[in-house]
Amino acid sequence: MTDPSEETPSTASSIFRDPAGQKWLASSGIMALGLIIGGYLLGDGLTRAHEADRSVTVRGLAEKEVTADLATWTISYSSSATDLSSAQSSVDQDSRAIREYFRELGFPAETLQPTGVNVSQYTENGIPRFTVRQRITLRSDDIKLSEKAVKRQFELVRRGVVLEEGSGMSYTFTKLNDIKPEMVAAATKDARAAAEQFAKDSGTSVGSIKSATQGYFSIAARDGDSGGGWGVSDTPFKKVRVVTTIDFYLR
Repeated sequence: MTDPSEETPSTASSIFRDPAGQKWLASSGIMALGLIIGGYLLGDGLTRAHEADRSVTVRGLAEKEVTADLATWTISYSSSATDLSSAQSSVDQDSRAIREYFRELGFPAETLQPTGVNVSQYTENGIPRFTVRQRITLRSDDIKLSEKAVKRQFELVRRGVVLEEGSGMSYTFTKLNDIKPEMVAAATKDARAAAEQFAKDSGTSVGSIKSATQGYFSIAARDGDSGGGWGVSDTPFKKVRVVTTIDFYLR
């Protein structure tokens, strides 16, 4: 009698001898290896994504003292009379006195331009009166000469010109674009210093810039507010200021 075990091979040995079974085992092994590698890469990717998302937001400040390069002085004056002709004649006389004043100081004639005129009529004690108001503007890039004109402005009063409220010198810095790059660089450096201090305190280090906002450039009087109006003396000495907001990666 024949032993069945000698005729029928075992299942395990059949699989190893069967090419289809060998392919199934190989595929299963590759799939398992792929799952392991995929899981590792996914975990590593999440870790790196979390690290890449770490950042700190800081602000950097840059200030620079500059000297204005444009002087603007709008002089307002007026005259009143019972008839328009007399009022206008008086204003014309003031205009000549003003032009002569600036000519003597050395300003070219074209630096003075009329910028407004107004005529009003009213009645005072039953008598009609006319008031003529006029404005003339000095616009010059000679800052030192403009300062000299302001300091000696009382001479206009001696010549009969009554300066109205609002007659004041204003100084403007017009070359902001020339200093913007260096100021942005200085503000960025200041921001990085702040980020490095934060990173040091938290046991990390500062990486590259994630995002940045330049901020608004402001120009103000160096020694405080001065609008150039009546009773307020503007100066040519200005302070330019910018604040940038920067996000730095932490690593």
